[in-house]
Amino acid sequence: MIVLEHLTYSYPDAPQPVLRDLSLHIAAGEVVLVVGASGAGKSTLLRCLNGLVPHFYGGTIAGTVRVAGREPLTAQPRGMSAVVGFVFQDPETQFVVDTVESELVFAMENHNLPPATMHERLEGVLDRLAIRHLRHRRISTLSGGEKQRVAIASVLTLAPRVLVLDEPTSQLDPEAAADVLATLQRLNRELGLTIVLAEHRLDRVAPYVQRIVYLPGGGQPPLDGAPREVLARVPLAPPLVALGCALGWKPLPLTVEEARPHAGALRAALRRSGGPSPQPSPRVRGAEEVRDPASPAGEPLDAPVAILVEDLWHAYNGHPALRGVTLAVRRGEAVAVLGRNGSGKTTLLKHLVGLLTPDRGGVRVAGMDTRQATVEDLIRVVGYVPQNPNALLFADTVREELAFTRRNHGLEPDGADDLLTTLGIAAHAYAYPRDLSVGERQRVALAAILAGEPEILLLDEPTRGIDALQKRAMVRYLATARARGRTLLLSTHDVELAAEVADRVIILEEGRVVADGATREVLARSAVFAPQIARLFGEGTPAAGCVPLTVDDVMRGLP
Repeated sequence: MIVLEHLTYSYPDAPQPVLRDLSLHIAAGEVVLVVGASGAGKSTLLRCLNGLVPHFYGGTIAGTVRVAGREPLTAQPRGMSAVVGFVFQDPETQFVVDTVESELVFAMENHNLPPATMHERLEGVLDRLAIRHLRHRRISTLSGGEKQRVAIASVLTLAPRVLVLDEPTSQLDPEAAADVLATLQRLNRELGLTIVLAEHRLDRVAPYVQRIVYLPGGGQPPLDGAPREVLARVPLAPPLVALGCALGWKPLPLTVEEARPHAGALRAALRRSGGPSPQPSPRVRGAEEVRDPASPAGEPLDAPVAILVEDLWHAYNGHPALRGVTLAVRRGEAVAVLGRNGSGKTTLLKHLVGLLTPDRGGVRVAGMDTRQATVEDLIRVVGYVPQNPNALLFADTVREELAFTRRNHGLEPDGADDLLTTLGIAAHAYAYPRDLSVGERQRVALAAILAGEPEILLLDEPTRGIDALQKRAMVRYLATARARGRTLLLSTHDVELAAEVADRVIILEEGRVVADGATREVLARSAVFAPQIARLFGEGTPAAGCVPLTVDDVMRGLP
């Protein structure tokens, strides 16, 4: 079905190829996951399958690519769209009309399909993707998971033989991600679709695929094989696989269910040793009483309140996004805000930096009322990294992005080179930021904000597009920032990140705070947001405060 032979590709003006002498064969009906470090060429490889590389991106290419008998390197992408359905990292970038039905019909109209065929295919994808109830909805009103399913349906209307998806779960909460992955599994089983996807969140995706191709980057040859074989040999293993490797489990578990036979013995060992040190329960939940930070790095209970939100309401076009949110964060705390897509997380963060003002209630940040303070006042003390890193990138080089921030904060422009090294982007110091991969741009945006040495750091989905090694580097840096008294508030779907970084977790549901407490207690009790390790050990553990959340928790707790 898919044949790559000696494929080498360089982007325009790139000093070296991103893909070098790559050969790969994928059979019809296979489900293949492409993994690797940010910038290793995952998205580039996917773009070669439908001709976006080289026709849209330019550059220099050599070798052979054949997909279902066609050659995308010479065929135009429009013609390839009937063979390869491509779903981008952000599905909103490929929507061209306002409503679901119009979006589903658009590609078929462009290909001049007969009306009877269009009607049959429209009805088919509505049922197959379980989106018939969304048929007349405006796309702007859909949740993240709903948008992803509509994007998949829109490319399936042309009846492609191959479906390619670039990080399909990166912007989805755990429940929506599981729904989308189950949909892909069903499409493969029922239609015989060949599916190729790239993804960083391997704990979510690995159980659904038959094969993994690991791109190490730097032009090195790929590692290609069964999921367990590959994950045991690469530095990107999800938590259960890492735990299995550490404890010598055979076969390595990819799911909590596969690991359960080992849970009883491990739970007993943790009980004998006392388990991980429990985090203290929160003394607070609102603005009047503020919990004692659980982390040793946290400020004492009488530390100043850095963020105070009281009865905050906000609506978009009459639809409530926040409903009476009340919370307080003291200086030095690290707080993770979790919730399903559309629960109000990003809206909350935008209020904290003054990009939105309350409909009702109030917000004070570093003592400033956000109704009265200007955005310029707030960003002197608040660093905000939005979901889309492009919103922050405008300079000609990565290094200039950081220098610009420092000049604006009255700091020495050249004083942040350590950030480039810490976040793994020193090699791109003189690159044009928008030429980098999504994960690399995410780290540049983070570095540009950190360069201003903000007192309060707000991060919206900071691990989007970032591989496991870079996430570990980010975790280490954030720990250092906390030790220096910085306050951290992050909105994320990455529950593993929350388990590692936060000493407190807040869960939003339909704009309301439904949980607020010590990280271990909140995550261990959550049916949706419990990390892999917590789901393995939760049942039968004496108290939520003693449930391990990470591999490190388990290893420290064993005798």
